[in-house]
Amino acid sequence: MAGGIRPINRPRRFKALSLTRLVPNVATLMGMCTGLTSIRFAMQDRWEAAVAAILIAGIIDGLDGRLARMLNASSRFGAELDSLSDFVCFGVAPAMMLYFWSLHELGPIGWALSLLFAVCMSLRLARFNTQMLGEPEMPTWAYRFFTGVPAPAAAALAMWPIVLTLQFGEGIFDSPYIVAPYGVLIACLMVSRMPTYSFKKVKIPRAWVLPLMLAFGASVAFLVSSPWLTLSAIAAIYFITFPLSYRSYRRMGVENQQELDQEDEEDDDGQSDEDPNEGLNRVHQN
Repeated sequence: MAGGIRPINRPRRFKALSLTRLVPNVATLMGMCTGLTSIRFAMQDRWEAAVAAILIAGIIDGLDGRLARMLNASSRFGAELDSLSDFVCFGVAPAMMLYFWSLHELGPIGWALSLLFAVCMSLRLARFNTQMLGEPEMPTWAYRFFTGVPAPAAAALAMWPIVLTLQFGEGIFDSPYIVAPYGVLIACLMVSRMPTYSFKKVKIPRAWVLPLMLAFGASVAFLVSSPWLTLSAIAAIYFITFPLSYRSYRRMGVENQQELDQEDEEDDDGQSDEDPNEGLNRVHQN
């Protein structure tokens, strides 16, 4: 500027945020702390509390996103914090629990398998974030499915051997030779391309609303009276949905492709119905 006077660079002021906009992030931090506490419970051999902490972290993970949308508090910071919390609660904590539970008996191999589970969880979350940012828009029906097993469900499935042991006793499901291949299976399902149901996108017919509400009420009653048996049954039912979701995905894909082919044929028929002399007239005019 003239006279050598330089403009004063004022420090950037951050806009004040209302307390309601912080609620989703606070919920995410609560879930992260709950997941980390499960590791402490595992180190103390308090397996019931450790499994409960992972399940509570999963419930909080399902609520913080809804809170953000309800309060119009969605942000890039919240999304990144949620992804970090998912890795800690559903990647690191279950891997450590499986190691303290059974895999430590395999020595370095058991530790490597625990690391494999955590690495696969990080790869799954990275792929999910990439799909949210850069993937082309998918057809509407494809949003009814996840690609691979989602993070909270994978963590819950990883706890299945512990839950079965709490229900039926030691001797079978706590064997490292069962836990090791099972953990590898869950890790592979996380990073696989297998379609799995996204239950929050499932539409319930009116005729099924009342029976499903009754079934949900019965599940809660069984969960209170016999939690480990009920959780084992829920995990088994979820496994059964895998071939069903794959079949539904393939069927919807075929139906969608048939509809696209039919539309292309109709477009081709519409073009063939034009007067052939019209094209010649255009040539002579040019």
